[in-house]
Amino acid sequence: MKKIQTLFSRQWLDEPVGITPLVTLRVVLGAMLLFSTLRFMALGWVDDHYIYPKFHFKYYGFEWVSELPPTGMYAVHILLAISSLCVIVGYRYRIAAALQFLLFTYTELVDLTYYLNHYYFVSIATGLLIMAPANRAFSLDAWRNPALRSLQTPRWSILIFQVQLGIVYFYAGIWKINYDWLVLALPLKIWIPANDQLPLIGRFFQEAWLPYLFSWFGMLYDVTIVFWLSWQRTRLWAYATVIFFHTLTGLMFQIGVFPLVMIGATLIFFSEEWHTRLWNRLEKSIHSPGLVAGPRPDAKMPVQTATHRLIFAALALHFTFQLLFPWRYLLYPGNIFWTEEGYRFCWRVMLMEKAGTATFFVKDEKTGREGEVLNGEFLNPHQEKQMAMQPDMILQYAHFLKKHYERQGLQNPSVRAEVYVTLNARPSRLLFDPTIDLSKTEDSWKRKTWIWSDK
Repeated sequence: MKKIQTLFSRQWLDEPVGITPLVTLRVVLGAMLLFSTLRFMALGWVDDHYIYPKFHFKYYGFEWVSELPPTGMYAVHILLAISSLCVIVGYRYRIAAALQFLLFTYTELVDLTYYLNHYYFVSIATGLLIMAPANRAFSLDAWRNPALRSLQTPRWSILIFQVQLGIVYFYAGIWKINYDWLVLALPLKIWIPANDQLPLIGRFFQEAWLPYLFSWFGMLYDVTIVFWLSWQRTRLWAYATVIFFHTLTGLMFQIGVFPLVMIGATLIFFSEEWHTRLWNRLEKSIHSPGLVAGPRPDAKMPVQTATHRLIFAALALHFTFQLLFPWRYLLYPGNIFWTEEGYRFCWRVMLMEKAGTATFFVKDEKTGREGEVLNGEFLNPHQEKQMAMQPDMILQYAHFLKKHYERQGLQNPSVRAEVYVTLNARPSRLLFDPTIDLSKTEDSWKRKTWIWSDK
């Protein structure tokens, strides 16, 4: 116990270590976000996601986050690209990192529909970058201000990213220890055969045993990969596995740049010497050591300050949340995949194949007339697809419909829905009683007793 206390003492956490792993991470995360933002704009997704839909689903507690006018949404993405570029080159780093975090997180909070675990990870990683002194070397800030330069950084500034990656992988692995994933090989038994057109390896994807192999390999990979990356003797082999795993998932599923993010981010586990050689090669290749601002070896570490103590307090709260919040699902009875109570923000990655159809009906209580809603009038196809299987989004949409039709002149309209959901290829079933007035049901942290059991 005493050794553990010593290991994680403030003195050990503040101990200076080589800064180059942190510099690499700064560049990787900035580059991934820059590329992702430019790609997002080039594909016209700013319009598709934020401008065309008449309704945006909100995270519980963040209903106050609203979309901006079209010019505002484009300005947000342009500023996000600029701030990411500034993070890459280390120019006005603290301001750029803060802007990058705030702007990216804002774009995610505008609409719950687009929640993905890897967006959540990017928000966290960019938030952690604000606290880390990643601009002390190989940055324009260090070039402009030689007093800032240093070969060293506190151990905690690298450790926080390693721990965060460890949490992501480990939780993703332990949630795979369930009957459907390990015994039935679901949902991989559905997904793998559908990818049999992949070059070279696709012809094996019709083999009945392959989903079981991938299910067990995926679980063991997620649970143990951080340990293998942390051990020098297995690091190169482990990293080769990282490349293979994320490249394969990137080819099989539409998950954007997430595979590149994870392949780049896990470089933080490589040694200081490895990263230093990388940056020395870069310095020589561009023949401009002044441009990349090589560190000043005699630079001293900063002394303890109130800001330093505040950072430690914020990190302690953050990691306590990261460790405990995923377990909140235990407060809710029933199948978490069916009710999705406590499902988000828990690193449950690609664990189910779920789909639904939702038909809404609005009734004028004064006249008794009832009509079917055309969801396409208010939602884009992706919004409708996600809403049709997630109870809290169904509730939000019902409340929106009530307000909308009240403005159209209906007297105290009621809203009901027939929602059929299928989970892991099982026969579709009603999610809840189709006769209840959803507009009178409020969302909260409490158990959603109106959801029927999946049994």
